[in-house]
Amino acid sequence: MRSAFSIISFCSKLNFRRKTPCRYSATANSELSSFNHMDEDCTNYDVNSDERSYVGNEVEVSKGQKTDEDEMETIKLILGNRGFNLGSCPKQLEIIRILDVLFEDSSDAGLCLYYFKWSGCLSGSNQSLESICRMAHILVAGNMNHRAVDLISHLVKNYGCTEGSSSILLKVFCETHNGRKTLETTCSMMVNCYIKERMVTSALILIDQMKHLNIFPSIWVYKSVIKALLQTNQSGMAWDLLEEMHRQGVSLNYSINLFIHHYCSEGNLGKGWKVLLELRNFGSKPDVVDYTTVINSLCKVSLLKEATALLFKMITFGVSPDLVTMSSIIDGHCKVGKSDIACKILKYFRLPLNIFIYNSFITKLSTEGDMVKASKVFLEMTEVGLVPDCISYTTMIGGYCKVGNINIAFSYLSKMLKSGIQPSVITYTLFLDYFCECRDVEMAEVMFEKMIVEGLKPDVVVYNILMDAYGKKGYMHKAFKLLDMMRSTNVTPDVVTYNTLINGLVMRGFLQEAKDILDELIRRGFSVDVVTYTNIIHGYSTRGNFEEAFLLWYHMAENCVTPDVVTCSALLSGYCREKRMDEANALFCKMLDIGLKPDLILYNTLIHGFCSVGNVDEGCNLVKKMIESSIIPNNVTHRALVLGFQKKRVTDPIQSATSKLQEILIAYDLQIDAIGYI
Repeated sequence: MRSAFSIISFCSKLNFRRKTPCRYSATANSELSSFNHMDEDCTNYDVNSDERSYVGNEVEVSKGQKTDEDEMETIKLILGNRGFNLGSCPKQLEIIRILDVLFEDSSDAGLCLYYFKWSGCLSGSNQSLESICRMAHILVAGNMNHRAVDLISHLVKNYGCTEGSSSILLKVFCETHNGRKTLETTCSMMVNCYIKERMVTSALILIDQMKHLNIFPSIWVYKSVIKALLQTNQSGMAWDLLEEMHRQGVSLNYSINLFIHHYCSEGNLGKGWKVLLELRNFGSKPDVVDYTTVINSLCKVSLLKEATALLFKMITFGVSPDLVTMSSIIDGHCKVGKSDIACKILKYFRLPLNIFIYNSFITKLSTEGDMVKASKVFLEMTEVGLVPDCISYTTMIGGYCKVGNINIAFSYLSKMLKSGIQPSVITYTLFLDYFCECRDVEMAEVMFEKMIVEGLKPDVVVYNILMDAYGKKGYMHKAFKLLDMMRSTNVTPDVVTYNTLINGLVMRGFLQEAKDILDELIRRGFSVDVVTYTNIIHGYSTRGNFEEAFLLWYHMAENCVTPDVVTCSALLSGYCREKRMDEANALFCKMLDIGLKPDLILYNTLIHGFCSVGNVDEGCNLVKKMIESSIIPNNVTHRALVLGFQKKRVTDPIQSATSKLQEILIAYDLQIDAIGYI
């Protein structure tokens, strides 16, 4: 005779004898039975506690945790009283009825979830879409929203990507709901899950379908949708949704500030300000966060008068600024060197000073190189009980590196470490940059290694600084070793990296190797800039290889890179050095034709070139042109004219050059004494 089927004994076998846990599977069909934690043993999950530990193949039950036997005894008791026969695997429709009975009699959504998972293991097949949706409704009704979200999220991931899926899901959720309130909540969850999966269009379609059923997402879900639309540059659609919310009487306070923040972060202050003004049209009043967002954006672009005016305007509207608002104003004034106004604002509002405000003053003083005052402010900050942070120490270190006092900079690093504050990449970069500027490559390497030992990952700026130092020293093997290191640590070289390498090769005379790098960059589609070309053109023209230099000049046009004044100067200086003045003059005229404006250095280079071959007249014509371009001659111009008169073998070339220059200056009504150039 066949023994009676026992749920408890079956459960025990699942728990303690199964070597391979029963796993749920999910398909893209209309059925699925797993969500985030479904890959666990289907009977070892406890709905009342997440604390579990495994000992061999057995389950160690935590204190206060129901055993599987307890759960199944409760289920058996409830279902037995309702006349259910558990001797066979339940059908899908019966599963839904059983879930309803369990929740109705126990009000325990966790118990229902336990049965839901157990029934899936027992049948060995996927749960139906209807049973999953019903389970989600029960979880919401039983205040287990986080588990409901897991179920719905898995539905959306595995089923919601097909066309028309949102309509089917909504239909089933409507057919299986056990209350209007739970239906609204599960639908909101579904919209939010679509947003999390970046299926914004599907989310919008679902919202529209819900609207026909007079179901609307929650305020927070609306906010998620608007945020997603703004992030994908669909501000028009986002605004339409906001107006729809307004028509439904939904509060906009938490949604409209997303537009203000979005426009301000894009630098579109006009639109941000317009939204701030339109808040009242939607029955809302701007709060301190809205005003602060606009004020902070104005300060970032140095529109301090406008920011300060808005500060006082918000006060007249009864909105009190907070420390974040005031910190933005103070920091903005300090960054443009108006610390006196910042102090007046502090005094007027009687603000309690915070670390951000102190850092603003320290940054301003350090930028100006006034480290005496900066150190006093730093000391004052500690005396009032504020603890300096990484920014405070790093700013002081940067200031002392700037004025060349490396010993005090190291003393601040020591204080920083003793205070238990971890230096940042920027902290070490400041030291690295200082030593590279001083050509102390060995100490720069020490700081680089220290950074890595501390567990910090050097960025592209750090590599470029050290690479530039290697290039200037001629250590090109080390520079290329750094390039390999960058690639192995997933730091992408930028155009500065390659320009640094090319410049180092040019300085050492490896022009062909530099050009090979340029050609390789172009072949790979890398965006090379004018500096890249200029470095190599300068190298060729310095060595008199004008054919290659001009070839690169024409390649620039082919690659849509426009030469600048520095590029022209590189070629001109080469022609002048070789005394090929006809070609130099032709290049100068070509430069003017393409709209480039020569600077003082270029004019002096060309004047010196003409004077070096004794053509003082052409040199003087160029002096006149530079004055007409509002460029004043200097002592270098004067020395070039002296050289020209020397070539003409005049008796007193210095006096002749001075007189000629004075004559030109007077002709243009410039009250400058040319004797001062001597």
